[in-house]
Amino acid sequence: MKRFPQVMLVALAGCLLAAGPGGAAQGFHGRVLDAQERPVGGSVVSARNQTLGRSTSVYADGDGNYRLPDLVDGTYDIRARHFGFKDRMKMGVPADGRKVDLTLALETDEYDRMAALPSNRWFALALAAMPNDHMREEFERQCTFCHQQGNWPTRVERTPEQWEKIFSLMARMGGILSSETRKALPAVLNAAYDHNTSTAKLKEHLERYALPSGAGLPVVIDEWEVGDRASVQHDIVVHPAGYVYSVDTTKDFLYRLDPRSNERKAFKIPDGGLPLAGVFYNTTNVLPPNADAHVAPHSLQVASDGKIWVTLCLGNKVGVFDPKTEAWRLIDQQDGLYPHTIRFDQKGRAWYTLAVSNHVAMIDPQSGVQKVIRLPARTWGQAIAVRVTPWFLSLGKWIPQPETASEGAMLPVPYGIDIAPDGGVWFSQLNVHRIGRIDPDSGRYELFDTPFPGPRRLRFDSQGNLWIPGFSSGVLARFNPETKEFKIWSLPTNPPGTETPYALNVDRRNDIVWICGTNSDTLIRFDPKSETFTIFPLPTRVTYTREIDFDAEGGVWTSNSNTPGWHIETERPQIIRLLENGVPQTAVAAR
Repeated sequence: MKRFPQVMLVALAGCLLAAGPGGAAQGFHGRVLDAQERPVGGSVVSARNQTLGRSTSVYADGDGNYRLPDLVDGTYDIRARHFGFKDRMKMGVPADGRKVDLTLALETDEYDRMAALPSNRWFALALAAMPNDHMREEFERQCTFCHQQGNWPTRVERTPEQWEKIFSLMARMGGILSSETRKALPAVLNAAYDHNTSTAKLKEHLERYALPSGAGLPVVIDEWEVGDRASVQHDIVVHPAGYVYSVDTTKDFLYRLDPRSNERKAFKIPDGGLPLAGVFYNTTNVLPPNADAHVAPHSLQVASDGKIWVTLCLGNKVGVFDPKTEAWRLIDQQDGLYPHTIRFDQKGRAWYTLAVSNHVAMIDPQSGVQKVIRLPARTWGQAIAVRVTPWFLSLGKWIPQPETASEGAMLPVPYGIDIAPDGGVWFSQLNVHRIGRIDPDSGRYELFDTPFPGPRRLRFDSQGNLWIPGFSSGVLARFNPETKEFKIWSLPTNPPGTETPYALNVDRRNDIVWICGTNSDTLIRFDPKSETFTIFPLPTRVTYTREIDFDAEGGVWTSNSNTPGWHIETERPQIIRLLENGVPQTAVAAR
């Protein structure tokens, strides 16, 4: 209770942040109580504007008090949520500063109560049922490749034929399982997610591990709905002009959000004359229903001139968007396949991974010069696979691929990429558990095995340390390029080992590390100085977060991008901003 007045003052100080040109209105405040009028601390209270498709959320403190910041004028639906209770809704409430108390009723149906748990809690049941550690890691890395595992659509009992179709679709999207794992998974998953036994097992986990709570955290979380139920908001980037851009992989759109006005604008990406599924058109069944992906935007970054560079993975191109003219330029990938994650170096050159062909590529915007560097594979089988894949795709023009292919060589998959302060280009290879450095001038590389599986999207801090998320190991790692030493922290998600951190980013103003709680509907903050974690539960269920970026005011941005989008609780993806202290850093400094 002692901290709450400070929380209220901070939220009030940031009131203008949430207001748009439609006019500012006072937010809501009140208490969240149970049926016996006891406070339900840590409840998430959300107010969704009925016309804007924007929700603003805060956490109730330990005494159940909450206060939302000032909002755009309009009518809101208010929801209070806490595990163990049914959601409490009040619909059609005008934003006029009124007090809104919310009383939560206990959820008495045990299965419905457990169904409200984040996906990682259910995922733990499947992990525990795996016959061995190798299969457990492979399952965690491949079966969470682009969606949560353990969310409501994945914990469904299926026939062997239905499972085989799923494994085939996974393989066409890069999630290739070994023969041993593929044969064992149907029985393992059907048993793990069995409604007759899962509830009792989940209750055992609840007794051992508490759920994260936001009580006492003065945070404001905003969510803007973008796209439709067939959309996948993949990566986001914050533009210096204050806009936030995101790419819709399944619909071939670039979206622009203005958080000051709540305006969203969509820019269709040219298809480059390619058919549906782009250069992979002979395998169009990789696309989810209602998809319209000819080029499939994946990753994006802002160049020094303000233009947006976008990797187009299915189109095998790189797109350049000029925000001033709203015109596109497409650059063909001369060698290699599947442009993936992109970053700019200090000389303004674009570096990106080529995930399918095991390359790292570079484009110099000034000269137009392209460079492609082939990376080593772990085995001869992988080396052969990455070399014959382009030929196999070409052959598919005349010989259709079989519908049930779900096995093959595991590709190395160059994934994350970042630029060190000394200009070195660092990358991860997801499936072979290693990272590497490329000399940007000579093209020579040096490789380092990671002492954990699944290194994914990595980033440097201001001191030259490389931070790495262990996707299939649930860890955060720091690598010192000078000493070649790793330091590893287990992520605080419970049960241990159930987190799948897709990405992280480092706010270089303070070197705080932010990690995606991709399977637990959270964002995770790590302070390297104190070596402490803070978990921020997100308001929406099925929040598969892929990329993190920061704005000049201290906002932490990410996106909700589960594949397919209709798995998400709202059925539509969202662009998400988390503001610590509920107020931008510039305002804090001014005070």
